[in-house]
Amino acid sequence: MVESPNFAECLQEWESLEKEHQNIQETHRLYRQKLEEVSKLQEVCSASISRQRKRMKDMSLALKGYKQEMTSDNLNTIEGVQGFIKEMSQAFFEMEAFLPKKNGLYLRLVLGNVDVTLLSKQSKFAYKDEYEKFKLYLTVIHLLFSFTCQFLVRYRTVDTLFNFLLVWYYGTLTIRESILINNGSRIKGWWVFHHYIAAFQSGVMLTWPNGKLYQMFRNQFLAYCSYQSFVHLLQYYYQSGCLYRLRALGQRHNMDLTVEGFQSWMWRGLTFLLPFLFFGHFWQLYNGLCLYRMSQLPECTEWQVIMCGSSFLVLFMGNFFTTVTVVYHKFKHNTEGKPKRP
Repeated sequence: MVESPNFAECLQEWESLEKEHQNIQETHRLYRQKLEEVSKLQEVCSASISRQRKRMKDMSLALKGYKQEMTSDNLNTIEGVQGFIKEMSQAFFEMEAFLPKKNGLYLRLVLGNVDVTLLSKQSKFAYKDEYEKFKLYLTVIHLLFSFTCQFLVRYRTVDTLFNFLLVWYYGTLTIRESILINNGSRIKGWWVFHHYIAAFQSGVMLTWPNGKLYQMFRNQFLAYCSYQSFVHLLQYYYQSGCLYRLRALGQRHNMDLTVEGFQSWMWRGLTFLLPFLFFGHFWQLYNGLCLYRMSQLPECTEWQVIMCGSSFLVLFMGNFFTTVTVVYHKFKHNTEGKPKRP
């Protein structure tokens, strides 16, 4: 019996698949071997950095004690060593961004001990870029949703969906920002804490039962949300443009983010944006005072009124004083840097 041409081709295809399978197995074996080598190198690097940090800390304490007894030449040497120690600490921060590390308390509570460190520049930047797009898309959705609730649909169920979206959005931001910080992003301080308070506030609004007081504050809250979304869009386009230029000049870190506030690197051409920011801050103060007055009414029995008002006041104080502090320090720095006229 003669084999058909199709059967012969099938046998050749099988031989090709068998050889390719063997190559895949060898490649996978090599991949696992390299992974083990990388894991050992990571452990060695982490242990070496920890050891160096401890020795640098001991040396810094020792140098502070020697300063009182030293001559001017030795003092210059000590200051030079201290400057080098600061540079080394910064270098260690950059190194640790590419090494596995333990999650902070918040990430441990949410994700457990899952390693969230991204080990390549491409994956870090891709995650940061996806975070920025997530903020942009959700801000547009918030703007449309709040406008719809205020002018087109006045059902409590739709308000509940909007508030649930806010809770999910801010809660997701806190997780994503914690992962970004774990991977070397430098967003810190109030602008991180701001999202925790906003998530709490949205949760309070979500549980506020429909009634006279809720209806009294509803339109004011939706108008505030629309304005905040509009300002966030302005901030996003302004800050992303600033970051792009500064990164191109090598003046900013690739993992720096746009944030919902004012930071020192945003100074150039900021005069158009600051009035919008301050108006939003004082609207938060106005919301807090309105809710406080509502809490004094005899018919007020909902705990959500005073809790929501308190969160607005905390947001106002944090946003306003942080922005003023950054503006003051940046203005002072610019003034001191200018040459004095004779």
